[in-house]
Amino acid sequence: MNIRNLVLFVLSVLFLVFYQACTSQKEKRKTGPVTDETVAAADQLLGLEFNAEERASMLDGLNEQLEAFRTLREHRLDNAIPPALMFNPIPVGFEMPQVESPSDWGLPRAVEMPEIREELAFYSVAQLSRLIQSKQVTSVELTELYLDRLKRFGDTLQCVVTLTEELAMEQARRADREIAEGRIRGPLHGIPFGVKDLLAVPGYPTTWGAQPYRDQVINQQATVVRKLEEAGGVLVAKLTLGALAMGDIWYGGKTKNPWDLEQGSSGSSAGPSSATAAGLVAFSIGTETRGSIVSPSTRCGNTGLRPTYGRVSRHGAMALSWSMDKIGPICRNAIDCSLVFEAIRGTDGLDQTLVDAPFNYQSSIDLSNLRIGYLKSAFETDYENRERDDATLRMLESLGAHLIPVELPESPPVKSLGFILAAEAAAAFEELTLTGRDDQLVNQAKNAWPNIFRKARFISAVEYIQANRHRYQLIQQMDKVMRNVDVLISPSFGGSQLALTNLTGHPCVVLPNGFDETGHPFSITIVGKLFDEATILAVANAYQAATDFEEQHPGWLR
Repeated sequence: MNIRNLVLFVLSVLFLVFYQACTSQKEKRKTGPVTDETVAAADQLLGLEFNAEERASMLDGLNEQLEAFRTLREHRLDNAIPPALMFNPIPVGFEMPQVESPSDWGLPRAVEMPEIREELAFYSVAQLSRLIQSKQVTSVELTELYLDRLKRFGDTLQCVVTLTEELAMEQARRADREIAEGRIRGPLHGIPFGVKDLLAVPGYPTTWGAQPYRDQVINQQATVVRKLEEAGGVLVAKLTLGALAMGDIWYGGKTKNPWDLEQGSSGSSAGPSSATAAGLVAFSIGTETRGSIVSPSTRCGNTGLRPTYGRVSRHGAMALSWSMDKIGPICRNAIDCSLVFEAIRGTDGLDQTLVDAPFNYQSSIDLSNLRIGYLKSAFETDYENRERDDATLRMLESLGAHLIPVELPESPPVKSLGFILAAEAAAAFEELTLTGRDDQLVNQAKNAWPNIFRKARFISAVEYIQANRHRYQLIQQMDKVMRNVDVLISPSFGGSQLALTNLTGHPCVVLPNGFDETGHPFSITIVGKLFDEATILAVANAYQAATDFEEQHPGWLR
């Protein structure tokens, strides 16, 4: 080999080495944390099957997506920031009620003071309102009574996070001055109440029931709290919730059922329900995403209203699921629910999901003029409260109701849509998962939030969107069902009703309808058309006028 050829050979070898080195570096740059093996394993999590060539073609893009995810996580999102996508529960062709008519609250004409003053603790809002306005009792006196009971029984029931005593006394004194001057704001004027501790109140902790947030102070006022203050209400306490709105276990213990201290009060509106049933507040505010008003109201024997999605502002409330969270009252009876709902409903210019629809409540209603559906298959199954639920149907018939058998949509399967809540909740509390602070939550069971948040990281955006497309179909199907009836009576936990109506945004009222042999309360649920809380509350009031279950209270607390 001559020198010239030798030089060319050496140059060729050097070029080849250089090219291979460059190619290796390029491939190295392309190869990130996501590898072929990663994608193959992820296929199984998502129920997909991609071949080797398809997986290889995705690697660069998947690594780029991962980098984008990491970049976005560096920009912290506060829980109060909603997504730009908003849920709409209104079905195609739905006619929104427009006419606002005067309401008939059915308030008692006269109320006398009880012989034993402590019994005021179990008077309804309507009764207390008459006593205050007739000057038989003052707001300050009522406030002191409830504050005393909160201090005496709050620890036993583990239902109180924070007493707002200073604020309450200031509000009560103002209410008494205004009432003395004849400036009566309405039936809630001077009435003491409590709120679930996921509603912000300036100057007081808003703990969300969770250890990582027990010292959190959100210096804004939740719209619901502001509206109740404007109605003259007196806030006496912030009440417990299961950590991050699940169950009845919070960082301070387990909230108790006043009817049975060996039993939790259920959740997540554990404190509001327990405190209301125990006569520690005249009424309370709870929230529901998938049963958190219905379940504790059932357990503690209260009357609870879950309004239509978009009826009550969630500004200043902890977000769990932007497309499912709802705020409503937990009270002694249906009339009280109507009075509180009237005060808290409506737009506020802050929560963009709100719809301003009329209420038009009438306390008296002729049941014979209504199409009252009942969830036939649910009533016919073998379940614990069947005897009392059957008696409820017979009572409604005796009051003039003509019952129509109804069945709910079966497709898509509601249970399969449950991960919608998990995905939104995991987004709302992403910071807990990424920082490992989820370890601070008391409940670490497999079905508790820490594990749910972690699992939800593997829900794809495509599956989440597809689930909401199925949800759209469910909304249209449920609308067809409700077009044939005015209200729907259902066992409170019968079939898929509770999960389904929370997904479609329909309102319901849950009310006590009896007790078991050991004295535990049970309930029945009345589901209404969208934005028609008035009818379900009127039906509930008719039933309560004919029974006395809502008037029963735990004897040891009297």
